[in-house]
Formats: sequence, C-alpha cells, structure tokens
Amino acid sequence: MMRFSSLLPLSAMILLAGCAQLTGEAAPKAPAKPYAQAGGSTTWTKPPKGYLTLAAPFDAPGIVGPPPAPDSPRGKADRAAFDDSRKLAGTPAWDKAIADADLSGANGFKSFSCAAKVTISPDKTPTLANLLMRLTDDAGTIYRPAKQAFSRPRPPVGNTKPICVPRESWIETEGSYPSGHALIGWSWGLVLAELVPERAAEITARGREFGDSRVICGVHFPSDLEAGRLLGGVMVARLHADPAFQADLDKAKAEIAASKAEGPPAGCGG
Repeated sequence: MMRFSSLLPLSAMILLAGCAQLTGEAAPKAPAKPYAQAGGSTTWTKPPKGYLTLAAPFDAPGIVGPPPAPDSPRGKADRAAFDDSRKLAGTPAWDKAIADADLSGANGFKSFSCAAKVTISPDKTPTLANLLMRLTDDAGTIYRPAKQAFSRPRPPVGNTKPICVPRESWIETEGSYPSGHALIGWSWGLVLAELVPERAAEITARGREFGDSRVICGVHFPSDLEAGRLLGGVMVARLHADPAFQADLDKAKAEIAASKAEGPPAGCGG
C-alpha cells in the first residue's frame, strides 16, 4: 500500500497551479454524462457487459480490507489531503479532474491516446474501445460489494467545500472506498501498457492520474485510490485467464499496429 507521502506530487501540483484561495463554494462544471457519446460513430448509453461473471467469486472486501479509521494517522492524512486539495478549485488541474470524471470513454480515449501516442477510438480501434468499456462494467461488478461492505462516507459529506462535480444524491449515498475511477484508470493503464510497451511509463502515469483526479475533485480520499488500484491489478490478472478477453486483446494488438502506422493522434500538443 502507498503511504500518504506518495501523494507529494499533489502538493507540488497545488503550488504549480497557483493555489488561488476561493471564498465560498466554486460552481463546478457538469461532467459529461456517463456512458453518453463515446466518440466516433459509436455511442454507449451504458457500458457493454463485462467479461467477469458472478459465477467466479471475487472477494473485493477481503482483498482490500477496511478503510483507515477516521482518527487513525492515515485517516487524518486522508482528511488533510481533501482539505489541502480544495485549493486547486478553478485551476487547470481542476479542469482535468472534471474531464476525468467522465466514464463514457470520450475524454478517456483521448487522454490515453496522447499517453500512448496511438489513436484509440471506436473508429480506429473498435475492439480495443469495446474492451476498455467492458472493463468499466467489470469494475462496477467488483467495487460495488466493497463500497457496500464498508459504507465509507465521501470527503464532502458534512461540509460545503468545493468539489468538481455537482452535489447530487450519490455523494451522500454511494460509499467512498474503494474508488471505482482509480480501479478503471489503473486497469486501462495496465492493459494499454501491455499493448504499447514502449510507452508503458507514460500510459501507467495517465492511469494513476485518472485516479488522482478524484482526490483533486474532492470525492475520494487517497486510501480509496490505493484500494481501487489494488483491485484493478487483481482484475486484470484474472482477465488474462478469460478466453474472450484474451481473444479481444489479440485483436486489439492488430488494431494498435494499424493505428500506429497512421501516425500519432491529433490534438495532443507537444
């Protein structure tokens, strides 16, 4: 498990972003509707069905264990991270967190394309795009029992500090631990790093940042991210024994090769 000191880059981000203190709650931008337009000619009103089945037990609560107690050193560090990262409201890091809140694939495909220097989209890599969205569904199958088992309140519950998404009912009702976004970002990163190994460092960094955005957003604690990434690694390891996943992964390798031949993706800067 990572210690809180591993989040030092977040403090650096706060300094680099300008850290303008806000008076009152910032008005968050609404993220893209989950599972709406996913880019290209394909849309998902919800993610396609995942690879995992309930017939194969996955003891997520047992794998991650309980979250830290609020009055423990790690619990206090979690709360401090929430308080400290509120300074990022209105900065570029905040805008990035809003984009990363979108699970439709629209923003995720673009950001991971830039990390991989390969265009990932329903048009260019249809099997891969569908595979990644199926992992999103698998993630829900895995993290929901753990959220229900621990029912950890999210950081903004009981206060009015700014968060990067609208304060809807799920903030109060859906558990914070583990982070589904961290699970999804890390699993996407692991799979894409396997497909584009020469960009593994950049891709896994993007997968880590996808989860870090949830702390910046204010809807998760750092330990929620740690648990989500642990589950993401276990999920991807299990999926490699699944014939359907392996078949899609093989097809995705050919799609990646074809996409590489067309050159790097547009709109990534630098």
